[in-house]
Amino acid sequence: MPTMARLVAALMLAALGWFTADLVKPYLPESRPLGLFAPVSAVVGLGVGWIFTGRRLHGGAGSAPGIGLSSVALQVFWVVFIFAGYDMLQRALRKTYDGPMEALVDAFSLMSEHAMLAAQVEVIAVLVLGGLVTGTVVQWVAARWR
Repeated sequence: MPTMARLVAALMLAALGWFTADLVKPYLPESRPLGLFAPVSAVVGLGVGWIFTGRRLHGGAGSAPGIGLSSVALQVFWVVFIFAGYDMLQRALRKTYDGPMEALVDAFSLMSEHAMLAAQVEVIAVLVLGGLVTGTVVQWVAARWR
C-alpha cells in the first residue's frame, strides 16, 4: 500500500544513488561506459526505498538510523550486483568463459573488484551520512503521516 514514508524513502534513496554514482565515476576506468550508471543507481534506490525502507519504518520495525544504513548497504549491493552481472554478460558474449560455472564465479569476483573501486573515503562517508539522514527523515515522515 502506498504511504508517504515509502514515497519519501524512495525519493531520498534515488537522489542518494544518483549523487553517489556521480562521486564514484572518477574512480572507475576511463574505458568503462558510464551512460546508465547514475540512472540505474537511482532506480535501484527507488526500489530499495519503496520496498525495504518505507515498509520497515512505516511499520515501526526498528531504529531509524539502523534501517537507513541497512537500506544503503542493500542499495550498494544491488548496484554492484547489476553492473558486475552486466560485465559478466559482456564477457560471456565474447566467449571468454569455458562454461556457466566459470562465468558465475567470475561475476562474484567482478562484484568485489567493483566494490573495491568504489570504496573511497568520501563515497563511504556520503553513503553513511545519507543512510542516517534517510532513516531519520523517513521515520519522522512515517510518524507525521500515518
